[in-house]
Amino acid sequence: MQNITEELKKLLENAVKAVADELDKDIPEGFIVRIERPRQAGHGDWATNIAMQLSKPFSMNPRELAEAIISKLPIGDVVASAEVAGPGFMNFTLASSWITETVKTAIEKGADYGRVDKGAGRRIQIEFVSANPTGPLHMGHGRGAAVGDITANILSFAGWDVEREYYINDAGLQMELLGKSAQARYFEAIGRAAEAPMPEDGYHGEYMSDIAKTYVEKYGTSLADKPLEETLEFFSAETGKVVIGMIRKDLEDFGVKFDSWFSERSLYENNCIEPAMEALKARDYAFEKDGALWFRSTMFGDDKDRVLIRANGVPTYFTSDVAYLKNKYDRNFEKLIYVWGADHHGYVPRIKSVNKAFGYPDDAIDVLLIQMVNLLRDGKPVQMSKRAGTIITLREIMDEVGVDATRFFFVMRRCDSTLDFDLELAKKASSENPVFYVQYAHARICSIYRELAERGIAMPAMDEMDVSLLTDPSETNLAKAVSRLPEEVAKAADEFAPHRLAYYATELAEAFHSFYNSQRVLGVEENVMKSRILLMESARIALSNVLKLLGVSAPEKM
Repeated sequence: MQNITEELKKLLENAVKAVADELDKDIPEGFIVRIERPRQAGHGDWATNIAMQLSKPFSMNPRELAEAIISKLPIGDVVASAEVAGPGFMNFTLASSWITETVKTAIEKGADYGRVDKGAGRRIQIEFVSANPTGPLHMGHGRGAAVGDITANILSFAGWDVEREYYINDAGLQMELLGKSAQARYFEAIGRAAEAPMPEDGYHGEYMSDIAKTYVEKYGTSLADKPLEETLEFFSAETGKVVIGMIRKDLEDFGVKFDSWFSERSLYENNCIEPAMEALKARDYAFEKDGALWFRSTMFGDDKDRVLIRANGVPTYFTSDVAYLKNKYDRNFEKLIYVWGADHHGYVPRIKSVNKAFGYPDDAIDVLLIQMVNLLRDGKPVQMSKRAGTIITLREIMDEVGVDATRFFFVMRRCDSTLDFDLELAKKASSENPVFYVQYAHARICSIYRELAERGIAMPAMDEMDVSLLTDPSETNLAKAVSRLPEEVAKAADEFAPHRLAYYATELAEAFHSFYNSQRVLGVEENVMKSRILLMESARIALSNVLKLLGVSAPEKM
């Protein structure tokens, strides 16, 4: 079955062409039929404003044009009725047979229901989290992890060949500071704190003391017998490895697995810097001045050109980003997505200008900015963590409310809007809690199946469905909700918007709960029961699939 929305679009395209031929008018170049769900109940299943868009090129009043388009539309198999509303909107009510087609498609496709082919197998890389390996992940990193991972799930389901990458910032001054912080805690642990004081801007969380204790257990006081500068590299490198191990464990427990962990240091070890600089020079976007190498960022609207290589030969932080961008394309990715904290917003134009300077398409790179999370308990701000110093860790949130609630809550709002995360709400086993509400819909269906099995009632065959028996609004609304999954996946993939699926999951659950509360499945006439069981199974499949995309479990019992 072709997607019902695509069938309707095709019918409208044909109707527009027929009107254009009659009027001897040209359809504007680039014109496409767009349809949307009406905002108000009672306005049909779909609406479009194409008559208003075409009014001028067709030299016709929008309402009259809408009537003309509707007159060319076949009424029957797909569209049951069509009407003009307001200044020229067209509202369509679909034929009842589409319910059968929706249910049939969902059941036939099962775990693949909702898949679309927007990506057509093209390679896309999404780089996310990429927190400095200097401490545990905080809740902001957690939101970025959820957004990145769920976006990757959606893109894969939408036909892209997806790679998840974590960029390890292990070549900057922060690694030296990490080493000095570990050194200080080590000396503190052996009772010689005065010999290696903690840097003022060091890493003060309890995790540093825990790491230092492992060094004491393994090396005793031997690390204190050498000059501080001699052991600094050891403390930096080893502590970095320990922290990356902590980060990797937290992410895996959060349901996030990366295909690649890319070290910033490897850019220098594998000689990726010089070819990137030469490529910019060849395109005249890099120049030498006062012994330094500069990027012509003023050509892209920046207030000043930026240094790439200092006069003393030391690269800037920006240099790594330039080389890393080129490296991604060298690995044959057609599309790049960066997931950054909102504090990096000023850096977005710079990375896009580098992309343009290399000659890559503007639309080949997208940056998702993650706004801050306000952690609340019963509506009041939560105090800072003692364990991590000044932050609330992702581990603390996972341990308190569970992975499912944490992932779901992190994508309940657009990633570029601030999120209020109420810990007590996330733990509630009630309909107030969005993730419980969605999971409970799936569990309810499974409980009905258990009851059917106890009564010896098998899953009906599709040809036992009689759509004429499903006339209650709760039934048609549930079918409509199920039918939306492919279009929601497509939109979420196009917009890199995982929050769309959290919204959809909630609306699908709402449609099911409404159906459950108003329609009996057991104890009704057999043909009605069979038709409702099949409708319910299509809803279970849609719920299961959207929860899987969100990385949230679909429990059979709650």
